[in-house]
Amino acid sequence: MSQEKLVEIKNLKQHFKTGRHSVVKAVDGLNFDIYKGETFGLVGESGCGKSTTGRTIIRLYDATDGEVIFNGEDVHGKKSREDMKKFNREMQMIFQDPYASLNPRMKVEDIIAEGMDIHSLAQDPKARKAKVHELLETVGLNKEHANRYPHEFSGGQRQRIGIARALAVDPSFIIADEPISALDVSIQAQVVNLLKKLQEEKGLTYLFIAHDLSMVKYISDRIGVMYFGKMVELADADELYKHPIHPYTQSLLSAIPLPDPDYERSRERFTYDPNNHDTSEEPEFREVRPGHFVLCTNKEFEQYRREHGTGE
Repeated sequence: MSQEKLVEIKNLKQHFKTGRHSVVKAVDGLNFDIYKGETFGLVGESGCGKSTTGRTIIRLYDATDGEVIFNGEDVHGKKSREDMKKFNREMQMIFQDPYASLNPRMKVEDIIAEGMDIHSLAQDPKARKAKVHELLETVGLNKEHANRYPHEFSGGQRQRIGIARALAVDPSFIIADEPISALDVSIQAQVVNLLKKLQEEKGLTYLFIAHDLSMVKYISDRIGVMYFGKMVELADADELYKHPIHPYTQSLLSAIPLPDPDYERSRERFTYDPNNHDTSEEPEFREVRPGHFVLCTNKEFEQYRREHGTGE
């Protein structure tokens, strides 16, 4: 992983009007960077805003406020069709539901080649077919699958088709929005291992969105934890698991079952109470340990420093 920033998120907000006077702050002032070649994991429970964050970054939604800087350019400031076309080739998305994201009326070959057609990446039909066959083999399928329809595949196979479609335009950055949550547990590891293999081979950068913290730790270099539209903690994956600081992160980690029945019977679960916070000032993102940031007030910051040390 390099220290060169590929994506910079600055004060990103995504608010939705739900009535004349009602607003849902799905994403409310996010700040984080994603470096070239890394996998940045974004976790949190359903409704915390993590998927909305991914969709806003790739501009499926226009941001309410803030900036998304990709390769030094403001994504939401792009205007021309050519600029957007270039951006859409560089950044791709793998969706949560592998069936709903595939057109049931299209054959697999046309689904995978759709981006290639838009960007004129194949010289002729023969080259187009050869590229599709290559992509199918890359994701663990075979060329005979090209003439089939999505309903003829299992969930894991459909997700592999979705991955092949994302790879077809040779992107540098892929947003994986809960790509394994709709799959059987036995298939999840296969898909994650495939993503890791592709990253090593092609130098890809990932934003991996999920609520399964154990899987996120396995694939991620750094992890950001979201709660109600805000990022409450950010650290290296191992650091976050060994030294969770924010009470919400602690509650998420305490909910992960471990394969030890005796330990599980006596284990205490940690329940997060959002009302048990210092309200004397607005919390800020502060570095409690080296590279380990937590959303907290100054009073909480001093408490966390005492309890968790400097990490040096």
